[in-house]
Amino acid sequence: MSKLDFSTQDFEFRRKRVREAMASAGLDWLVVIHPVSIHWLTGSDAKSYQEFQCLLISAEPGDIIVLTREGERSEFLDDALVDQIWTFGMPEPEDPILLFEKVANSLGLKRARVGMEVPAYYLHPHHYVRMKQFLGEAQVAEPTNLIHDLKLVKSETELKYIREASRIADIAMDAFVKALREGVTELQLAGTVYQALFQNHSGMAASPINLVSGPRAGFSHGAPTDRVLRRGDTGSIEYGAMFKRYTSTIGRQFCLGTPSPRAQELYDVVRRASDACIAEIRHGVPAVVPHLAAKRVIDDAGLGRGRVHTTGYGLAPGFPPTWGEPLHMLGDSTYTLQAGMVITVEPPVFIGDEFLGARIIDNVLVTQNGAELLSRFSRDLIVID
Repeated sequence: MSKLDFSTQDFEFRRKRVREAMASAGLDWLVVIHPVSIHWLTGSDAKSYQEFQCLLISAEPGDIIVLTREGERSEFLDDALVDQIWTFGMPEPEDPILLFEKVANSLGLKRARVGMEVPAYYLHPHHYVRMKQFLGEAQVAEPTNLIHDLKLVKSETELKYIREASRIADIAMDAFVKALREGVTELQLAGTVYQALFQNHSGMAASPINLVSGPRAGFSHGAPTDRVLRRGDTGSIEYGAMFKRYTSTIGRQFCLGTPSPRAQELYDVVRRASDACIAEIRHGVPAVVPHLAAKRVIDDAGLGRGRVHTTGYGLAPGFPPTWGEPLHMLGDSTYTLQAGMVITVEPPVFIGDEFLGARIIDNVLVTQNGAELLSRFSRDLIVID
């Protein structure tokens, strides 16, 4: 994504909403750390989150200020909608927190009420401790989900990009099925999927492909290996497609030859659980309700011990290592579904000591009256004779 993927008015509207949310929370300034938050407010795709990166936004109209590596300056200038760029590391290593302190002092942050995002993966503990010590009593909150919650409901343009990512994901799954046979390796199949994704204009997804088969079929998240597929193998595949940073995910179950009765049983239970989950999804429903519907199906089948993963979650414009949003369909969820949200549906059963598992992954758009499946690819068990 870049600033050209959305209108200036889109970005202005997003910033207005953030400033209103900050004012409601009693904040003068917000230190934005999560690359998805920075991306949503500026269009930036820059990779400085690997080291240190933050955006400073005031509750009052004013400049959007970014602190990033010098190596990302040109990308911010060309692709991001920002007003000030401060950089570190030119060309030798430089302490980014000293730059943060300099900029924060110039803006009077220590005399203000400051909130700071503290996202997993993207803020080094040492940086966090020093920023917290520097801000002292000025830091009054850690509203990590303030921006994420504002962006859960997608705009029409965002939905257009997600639909395109879903279309690309379907094309790649079709390529996978055509390549699936005895004698190929998991890695060769993964290569087929990636080739189809990239040839059809997917960007690099935030999380790598999961592909397991045979004795590895009980792994809930397994990277492909050089294992050669054999007749009688069951397995699963999951990956994401990305279009202008917006993600669509898909997962399917497969078998080389007739599935065993137990493998068929697991698939059937997961399919019923997924259907039960989707049937409960609509505007105004607490996110825990679809989860409980899926959970009941799996538990009633005596397979509760294999329910080792969330029932589903919100989909963000992904940055490594994840494409997930804070919204989860789990027993402790406090979220309520709203029309315009895009969520995954993937209640699983994985039983490691049986070397078996099943998970069907689909994305749905929450509507006023139900859920729209975004993938057009068959949800049936893939059986290769």
